Amino acid sequence: MIWKAMFFSLLFAAPALADRTIEGRVTVVRDVDTIVVAGTPVRLNGLDGPETSTRIGRDARAFMVRLVRGETVVCQLNGERTYDRWVGTCFLDGQDIAAIAVTNGHALDCQRYSGGRYRGLETPAARSRIQRAGYC
Repeated sequence: MIWKAMFFSLLFAAPALADRTIEGRVTVVRDVDTIVVAGTPVRLNGLDGPETSTRIGRDARAFMVRLVRGETVVCQLNGERTYDRWVGTCFLDGQDIAAIAVTNGHALDCQRYSGGRYRGLETPAARSRIQRAGYC
């Protein structure tokens, strides 16, 4: 009987964040496209960031740390999940964080998920340095 209660609590806990807005302090920056907001890992929707196993990926993460760690952000979650992360668009003082990263040359647009929202913000330098992910 106890296992049934645990199963149903887990089953219904995940949808609790679906299609919601969360607001909170950024406590962890995993990389340029994943932040933890008030304990909730959020994958920035439509952002194609370099892996932290590369120098440019570490630089991109450092940029994101300077931008948002300790700051309060608002994230609009779209209800999708990838691994342990909710997918969403996050804003710092009303500005789209992913757009800021792309504009500053630390990430690319992932058209498959963004619909091309960030494509026009890509810098020529980022296009030449960052290898676009195959799934984008």
